Amino acid sequence: MSETPEPRTRLKTIIVFSLLVVVFGAVVLFGYFATFARPITTVIAVRHAEKKIEPNNPDPDLTPEGEARAQEIARMFGGTGINAIYATQFKRTQETVKPLADQTGVTPTILQANQTDELAKQISTSRRGQTIFVAGHNNTVPALISTLSGDSFPVIPESEYDNLFIVTIYRFGKAKVVKLKYGSGSTQGAGNGTMVP
Repeated sequence: MSETPEPRTRLKTIIVFSLLVVVFGAVVLFGYFATFARPITTVIAVRHAEKKIEPNNPDPDLTPEGEARAQEIARMFGGTGINAIYATQFKRTQETVKPLADQTGVTPTILQANQTDELAKQISTSRRGQTIFVAGHNNTVPALISTLSGDSFPVIPESEYDNLFIVTIYRFGKAKVVKLKYGSGSTQGAGNGTMVP
């Protein structure tokens, strides 16, 4: 009788085990790059700071309280690596981001207030992987956050200027939204109209 040589069986076992280790390593490596190495986009969005109430002026400047809030934004986010700043055609949003733009050296991109979809498109394409600061209006900020996250956010009450949204957008999957309060507290919940189309 002839017996099967053991070294050959042992060699096959070693080869199969080595292949399994290589496949497992490839799966772990793919999982790492698919989860941690993809570009993460961070959007920081606020409603413009407090504006002057001037019934005959559709484009008022900020109040002293609004100017202080704009300075607080620069203090909070000046060292966070902001890559892009967006504001609308209205002075109140531009004045809100001016201290941050001055501190970071980033020139604000001006879009029309009704271009929320265009802004969301730019964030998702040419701004992917960047940190973006947006100053909008009580209706455009929630619309942008809703578009980016897939969740529904209500219009910000007219009296509230202290809402801050941080949206973390992953390459795949749903975005995460954190809503915070910043600076001096505002009167909460008063008024729900919109000032901008």
